[in-house]
Amino acid sequence: MEKPKECFKTSVGGQALMEGIMMRGPKKICVAVRKPDGEIDLTMEDVKHHKWQKIPFVRGAFSMIENLVLGYRYLMHSAEVSMPEEEQEEPGKLDKWLQEHTGPKFQNFLMGLAAVMGGMLAIVLFMVLPTAIVGGVNHFVNLGWGKVLLEGVLKIVMFVIYLFLCTRMKDIHRVFEYHGAEHKTIACYEAGEELTVENIRRHCRFHPRCGTSFMILVLIVSILLFSVLPWSSTGLRVFLKLLLLPVVMGISYELIKLAGRYDNLATRIISAPGLWLQRLTTFEPDDSMIEVAIAAVKPVLPSRPEDGLW
Repeated sequence: MEKPKECFKTSVGGQALMEGIMMRGPKKICVAVRKPDGEIDLTMEDVKHHKWQKIPFVRGAFSMIENLVLGYRYLMHSAEVSMPEEEQEEPGKLDKWLQEHTGPKFQNFLMGLAAVMGGMLAIVLFMVLPTAIVGGVNHFVNLGWGKVLLEGVLKIVMFVIYLFLCTRMKDIHRVFEYHGAEHKTIACYEAGEELTVENIRRHCRFHPRCGTSFMILVLIVSILLFSVLPWSSTGLRVFLKLLLLPVVMGISYELIKLAGRYDNLATRIISAPGLWLQRLTTFEPDDSMIEVAIAAVKPVLPSRPEDGLW
């Protein structure tokens, strides 16, 4: 079957959730979650625009933090909506105290803080642990320039193993199937086709504008950028890497924007690692998942496709 051709590139994108999908358009965000009774729950909110979104190389770090905060909040919402009432646990003492003595703004702040801390911890783990391992090995065996190569290989291998282990978890595997539904739906929209289950099913589940692609770009850019940092002290190297992390995010963000906007040899090379890695983070969805993706994307689409061009 011939792959449907792309007509335009849209800024509309999303995130897979527990039994649901979040879609973000130029002006609206819609979260669609399949409830235990089979109905689809829809939650809408306006997109907030910030001045930093127009500043190249600065917007990357800010965008990642915002996506971590919003993504965690939507993920918790989807878990609550999709879980049967009989399986929902009673809130603990701390949760009850927070509900009674704090307002929604403070609770959202704590939720956002937890998301940022969790996301940053994962990034730091992939940045710091390989350096510590290589530094320890080099203490006994002089690796020379091999330190840079070994550190880079460890980063990539650890990340791929982490994603592979995630696919072994049943709940995460279903999230990755919804991830495939999200990508296929966007691809169908970019091909100018009607958003139906039959049309969407024919499209590819891989997409260059993906969080997976961004994360592997962060690792690759960090390997190249950090290769010039000194190895005189493992602690100093780790500190400098953390200091340069916003720079790495900024460069990676601009690269993925280029890859999403243009289609040429350079952008295909940039997209290749992320598209390959999406074989671990996207799976073919069933029809019910595609229905959720359609329900999530339709409310956020601009009335004119050109208003939402990438």
